Amino acid sequence: MNKRNFEKDNFAAHCGIEIIDVSQGHARVKMEIKDFHLNGLGITHGGAIFTLADFAFALASNSYGKTALAINATISFFRAVSSGALFAEAQEISRTRRLATYEIKVTDKTNELVALFQGTVFIKNPAKN
Repeated sequence: MNKRNFEKDNFAAHCGIEIIDVSQGHARVKMEIKDFHLNGLGITHGGAIFTLADFAFALASNSYGKTALAINATISFFRAVSSGALFAEAQEISRTRRLATYEIKVTDKTNELVALFQGTVFIKNPAKN
């Protein structure tokens, strides 16, 4: 994977997401909750949590150096959080030549589960000359 492509992800940077670790089939990222992450009820917006998990998913699924594009993603929310840091850790569950599936756990600073994301990617073949 060309980590530089993801370090230049403008949306992730705008959301304040930091890369902690990336290895083949695995990634861990962090997001400090700021006022702009909060919804009208004063809790972290589901879209912000989804974005954090999706970025970990993108890092892990592209960690082999082949372009991997999401074809499906789901998320379940378990706890409301309004301050502190959130972490997303992506782990590969299954990988074939063309498809890979990942589980991403979103936790708070005390390692309590906030959300669970599962996603599948389509792995593109490199362009042929």
